[in-house]
Amino acid sequence: MLLSKLAHNLIGSEIIKIGNQVNDLKAQGAEIANLTIGDLNSNIYPIPARLKEEIHIAYENNLTNYPPASGLLELRKSISHDVKNRWNLEYSEKEILVAGGSRPLIYATFKTIVDEGDKVVYPIPSWNNNHYCVLTQAEKVEVETSQANNFLPTAAELKPHLKGAVLLALCSPLNPTGTMFTKEQLTEICELVLEENRSRSADEKPLYLMYDQIYAMLTFGEEHFNPVSLFPELRDYTIFIDGTSKCFAATGIRVGWSFGPAEIIGKMQAILSHIGAWAPKPEQKGVSVFLAEPENVDVFVNDFKGKIKESLQTLHAGIQDMKSRGFAVESIKPMGALYLTVEINYLGKTQPNGNLIKDSSDLVFYLIEEAGVALVPFSAFGNSPDMPWFRASAGGLSLDEIKQMMPRLENALAKLK
Repeated sequence: MLLSKLAHNLIGSEIIKIGNQVNDLKAQGAEIANLTIGDLNSNIYPIPARLKEEIHIAYENNLTNYPPASGLLELRKSISHDVKNRWNLEYSEKEILVAGGSRPLIYATFKTIVDEGDKVVYPIPSWNNNHYCVLTQAEKVEVETSQANNFLPTAAELKPHLKGAVLLALCSPLNPTGTMFTKEQLTEICELVLEENRSRSADEKPLYLMYDQIYAMLTFGEEHFNPVSLFPELRDYTIFIDGTSKCFAATGIRVGWSFGPAEIIGKMQAILSHIGAWAPKPEQKGVSVFLAEPENVDVFVNDFKGKIKESLQTLHAGIQDMKSRGFAVESIKPMGALYLTVEINYLGKTQPNGNLIKDSSDLVFYLIEEAGVALVPFSAFGNSPDMPWFRASAGGLSLDEIKQMMPRLENALAKLK
């Protein structure tokens, strides 16, 4: 069948592939600790009661017609006040765009800035930038990071690739690693962006910075930094991605927002107006009320992230215990988000049935079948299949389920020779 080049070149999600196998096995009665999805079990982590109440009220008041293309004014005002109070960032409601989660906003950022063949730079591992490059026919430049820097890019690693680039895509806390930029790391990168833009003529497209901080409120004792607070002159070049999905355990509520230069935000709005990627009006109304109550927001977030932190620390402690007893495993201390970065260095080993673990994908499916433990390999985030690092997401499991899966993981690894 003859289809578009885009349809032929766009590949499916490896995470979804793994998730499908997990769901098939669970339907057959298997006990699977699903650490794959960046989602939350809503029975363990329900959305804020206050937010739920206001969404219900909005439906009762029949707020079920089209929302404004840019988002409800009262929501954009609440966002403006929140980013001022929380991050000391000054953005008016005209510089804010609301959409159905963060994905349409990332897509709109790419489509607003990137022409076919333009260079887009991003570190790996990172979430979905490769697919957005395909969607915009960009020239992708993937900068591989290292464990030594918590899988975050350094200025030295990025510098050789920024000449001529139009977009640098960064995320902190980072999906998939749960690690965060230090002030020094981000400062050095921001200086590079400013230096590059000073070198360009007026008729050249600038180097823009997309800064995904969707997990910024879910930090565990670390301070979150952003480019514009560090360098106010970056305001003209920075597009922020944020929203409710992670900080309010509200992945299905689908209310995300972007803020940045008014001209760019306006063009993003125009693009999304043709796609219809609006967040539902009742959900927008509920978020506008809840976000305007900072004390209620902080009470919820502190409780929620305390539970996520405990789960991640329990998982981290379990991996470190296995390491101390000679297993070829490692993990990086969780700093933020929902994720633990785990190394399981058993590639090249032989399974009990005689099959070889050739790459990280083989190990994933072995652990699903043998241990009932499902992880996502870093190959799903741009790295080589030969890399033995994995993302473990804690949002879908209870603390007890995490504790119960550790002996199964250990027993499965002990069977590999």
